[in-house]
Amino acid sequence: MLIKHMKILLSHQIREADAYTIANEPILDINLMERASRAITDCILRKYQNTNSNFVVIIGQGNNGGDGLAVARMLADAGFHIDVYLAAKHLSVSAKTNLNRLDNCDTVTIKTICDKISFPELKSSDIVIDALFGSGINGEVSGLYLDLIQYINVYSHTTIAIDIPSGLFPENNSTLYSSLETDFQTGTKYFRNAIRADFTITLEMPFLSFLFPETEANVGHFEVVQIGLHSTFIENANSELYLINKEDVMQNIAKRNKFSHKGTFGHGLLIAGSYGKMGAAVLASKACLRTGIGLLTTHIPKAGYEIIQSTVIEAMASVDGNDKIISEIPNLTTFDAVGIGSGIGKSDVTKKALIELLEKTVQPIVFDADALNLLSEMPEKYDKLPDKSILTPHPKEFERLNGSTSNHYERFLAQKEFARKYNSIVIIKGAHTAVALPNGYVFFNTTGNPGIATAGSGDVLTGIILSFLAQGYSSEMAAIIGVYVHGLAADIALEKSSVEALIASDVIDNLGVAFRTLKTHER
Repeated sequence: MLIKHMKILLSHQIREADAYTIANEPILDINLMERASRAITDCILRKYQNTNSNFVVIIGQGNNGGDGLAVARMLADAGFHIDVYLAAKHLSVSAKTNLNRLDNCDTVTIKTICDKISFPELKSSDIVIDALFGSGINGEVSGLYLDLIQYINVYSHTTIAIDIPSGLFPENNSTLYSSLETDFQTGTKYFRNAIRADFTITLEMPFLSFLFPETEANVGHFEVVQIGLHSTFIENANSELYLINKEDVMQNIAKRNKFSHKGTFGHGLLIAGSYGKMGAAVLASKACLRTGIGLLTTHIPKAGYEIIQSTVIEAMASVDGNDKIISEIPNLTTFDAVGIGSGIGKSDVTKKALIELLEKTVQPIVFDADALNLLSEMPEKYDKLPDKSILTPHPKEFERLNGSTSNHYERFLAQKEFARKYNSIVIIKGAHTAVALPNGYVFFNTTGNPGIATAGSGDVLTGIILSFLAQGYSSEMAAIIGVYVHGLAADIALEKSSVEALIASDVIDNLGVAFRTLKTHER
């Protein structure tokens, strides 16, 4: 598999990468800090160059504080007034150097925080820069630091976090759940014991915790800036975590030659629909065909025959013996891949058909929607899953399959274990859709937007993945490329619409543009 380029490293590995860069570039710690601070400052200026705001920079004792001091100097050089608040009795060597460099900055005032009375008096025009802790904390914040964090959360109108919001952990935030609080204005839940940032500037790559819903309100919008950590270390670092990269997806889209024909690109079977839910079958079928499959047969109940034949004229119809629900499985010998679940309902008759499918097929199956819900009622059948089958649950469906978890990090671990135990690919859909492989690797998607949080989007994804699978892509590639293309088409659709107005059909309509984009290096 070629998609291994955009690694996510754990926080201790990032620190090791810093040390390796200093030793092997070689570069002095203070100069690496300067390089990082320049990248951070440039990012801030791109976003806030035209503001008349005053920057209030909160400094801690470690290198995160050193970054903050260097950023304060660079913002002062750019013409801003800066208030620096030292919230540490002792500074690192590089941080002290950067503090000394502020001596000749006339537009910088430096004050010390020693108690609550010395907290900054924040105005609505102030922008707070959080350089308190960074990713190096090894326990929950307490005492005056906790008071300061909670004070900033209440009184700061705009907060920028450097590296990571102070108090937040880079990977596992389970211990912070006791501090969850609901914003009475927005209804948003956030950790009150960590900085609640509007904007986080993180270095080289996002932290794992940024990709979980639980941290969104604390991290805000995040942007990754490159600071030139040594490429040799990053290439050789052991990691099971990756971001899905556009360039890697482009490399793995199969090329077509002029002698190709419909038989070249596979024959898929989609088992979908029930009375009142034929729209799901239509969406999945259209998405499958728009993704390049050679032949598609859609198996539907009798009530859906005219609907599928009139709305998806390119698909062949296989008609179930039951009028309103799926009750049987067609002969599977001519199909290269199978997808099941979109709109099938949860009747006992359909459950029996699903059991029949599990017993008969050797091809990987794409499971979605009610196929997952039915499967969750039969955990004794999990061992019957064909190798490298693809399960596409949203979080609640995964909870039904595997049991509840206390938080999203625990769910992430459970997702990895389920994929390993049943030799399957598990896709948990969300803002950063996670694709867990049997070998322990997890790929996080980088495309998509809130507009696809709408009825039918999952059916579209099922059709896309089924198409790739039938065309001969490995299950891993079908899943990884499938979620990326699905999100990319949604992003393209959003350019002509809005998150409120976007519907699942818009994603299908833009699949062609998404493929062209991947082939022509657009966007």
